[in-house]
Amino acid sequence: MPNTRPIVSTGNDGFDSILKGGLPSNRLYLLEGTPGSGKTTLGLQFLLDGVASGESVLYITLSETSEELESVAHSHGWTLDGINLFELSSTEGVFGEAYEQSILHPWEAELGDTIKLIQQRVEELKPTRLVFDSLSEMRLLAQDSLRYRRQVLALKQFFAGRAITVMMVDDLTTSHGERDNHLHSLCHGVVTLERLTLDFGAARRRLQVQKLRGLDFVAGYHDFTIRKGGVEVYPRLVAARHHVQFTAETVDSGIPELDNLLVGGPMRGTSTLVTGPPGSGKTTLALVYLAAACRRGENCTIYEFDERVATLISRADSMGLDLSRYVANGQLLIEQIDPAEISPGEFAWRVRTQVEQRACRMLVVDSLNGYMAAMPQEQQLILQMHELISYLSQLGVVTFLITPQSGLVGSMASRLNVSYIADSVILIRFFEAQGRLRKAISILKHRTGAHEDAIREIRIDSKGVRVGKPLVNFRGVLTGTPEFQGDEPALMEERARDE
Repeated sequence: MPNTRPIVSTGNDGFDSILKGGLPSNRLYLLEGTPGSGKTTLGLQFLLDGVASGESVLYITLSETSEELESVAHSHGWTLDGINLFELSSTEGVFGEAYEQSILHPWEAELGDTIKLIQQRVEELKPTRLVFDSLSEMRLLAQDSLRYRRQVLALKQFFAGRAITVMMVDDLTTSHGERDNHLHSLCHGVVTLERLTLDFGAARRRLQVQKLRGLDFVAGYHDFTIRKGGVEVYPRLVAARHHVQFTAETVDSGIPELDNLLVGGPMRGTSTLVTGPPGSGKTTLALVYLAAACRRGENCTIYEFDERVATLISRADSMGLDLSRYVANGQLLIEQIDPAEISPGEFAWRVRTQVEQRACRMLVVDSLNGYMAAMPQEQQLILQMHELISYLSQLGVVTFLITPQSGLVGSMASRLNVSYIADSVILIRFFEAQGRLRKAISILKHRTGAHEDAIREIRIDSKGVRVGKPLVNFRGVLTGTPEFQGDEPALMEERARDE
């Protein structure tokens, strides 16, 4: 039977997206994770959303002081005005000397009196949202696991009749990081936060919803970061849930000889892999298509892992592509990616933002090797890239993926076997002829239709990109050391000589 309870927002758009709207109200939820994983920040966001809605909210802290919570709030630019705080230390002020004069063991009196005071504050304030931080202190006060579980069950029953949405925090410190299955069974939903320390770069954080009774949610791990302003959650991308209608048309570069290689150019909603040795012109080739898209008035994005943005713009402008003008008018966004600071989930979320908020129609990733190097300890990068490409395809975005090959001439290889995820593959190779180092271009794959199978010479200079005639009098061009056969080599010369 579907859940009919009102949904309450967590105060976090990304988290709400994972929960497909939010949490069913008036239920008990467990927020667990090791210290430093972001539980307190997420809990405060939950309560601040309640304050913004005019609700009465209560933060029960058995582990942190009000000064420490104020410090956390201040670091995010928040104020705790409107949040009622209950501290464990305040029990002494309420119970006075009688607190120490009990025939019971001190820990029994401590736990019982603390629970009574919590119930008293709840009765006085009648909050609709409550964060209980944390259960580890309750374990310490209870000493006995059976007593602790009885108290948690009693609290659940106490909250159940009072229309309160409760988020109980557990830092896992007293159980050596092991999850309390009994506690999981008591709660309506369980959310786990993790903090992973890598060999180099920033720590990675991720969360997963382990259970949410009676409701569908996006399962699996979701990356998140903690920045000024709170927790930013990046829901895992599921390409099948995104699709829009678009016209399947070719996208031209403005250079007829280049477009003819793909019989008009790449199709909307396809990905093109441009591969070749360093310095062969892979990025420039993608920029030619991108500049043409900007001239048509489309919004475009470049994610630059390898080259400096200033160098990229300067080089493109020197060839007449005029990228600086498109950057200035907002049509083109070039984002420099810091290799040590980004997770796959955050990268996918940035791409989604460009497509769904800026209506980006063409996207360049330069390069896939940089993408892989940025996240060396991630285990499923190619699978995640495949999902991202599928998402872009379903939204009609033209994608260019740049991947360099090792070596300059002769046999070359790529460290990434990613050609299967691309709809088209363009190969650029160096070859030697007439005492000069030249470049050849060929199409290895084009899923969406016919393509030219000839190998042509390509020149990239201050005048832009030129594609020559098929190299029909050469054999072995793709090896880098071709053999000339015939009378006329039909090679391209310098433009100045032609003029």
